[in-house]
Amino acid sequence: MTMVKVCGVTSVADALLAAEAGADAIGLNFSPHSPRRVAIDVAATISAALPAGVCRVGVFVDAPREEVRAIAAQVGLDALQFHGSEDPASCAGWHCKTIKALRVRDADTLARAGAYAVDLILADAYVEGRFGGTGQRVPADWLVSVPSERLILAGGLTPDNVADAIRAVRPLAVDVASGVERAPGVKDREKVERFIANAKTA
Repeated sequence: MTMVKVCGVTSVADALLAAEAGADAIGLNFSPHSPRRVAIDVAATISAALPAGVCRVGVFVDAPREEVRAIAAQVGLDALQFHGSEDPASCAGWHCKTIKALRVRDADTLARAGAYAVDLILADAYVEGRFGGTGQRVPADWLVSVPSERLILAGGLTPDNVADAIRAVRPLAVDVASGVERAPGVKDREKVERFIANAKTA
């Protein structure tokens, strides 16, 4: 069964909504330029409210190593997602699970995935000047260079297309932010519930 990560969560209510609907992971975005950025103290409150078994993922964009380490400790993160231009060395040597997001510009982008000694690769659509949450899809035939058991599929997924995307790619997990929102960082209950149900039964 495909796992689901609901990203860009900014409130306890939305985190619990996602968890109750069956999300396997929650993404907390610490990029200062993101409309889904969450304050560290709020993130810690969200993390503490989540039930056991839900993975707490911190999303960082080219953040200094010490900053990442401090936030991870304060919030209680289970995994780190590097969503900027981080090189392989920056993503190595951590004591929790790691995810490298690659903004897929073309079929050759994911050839770089093998250089990263991380647990998982997240494939997101490339949009100039934006690091995620774009609502754009990645063509399935561009993803063949990443083993499915290492792949998180993101970019343009919605309740209406997630099942087809999973059947086409068979990723380990899918990641959604804008596809289940009423506004940036504000989740829509019906969309969250339908997305997760459709993903889990694909």
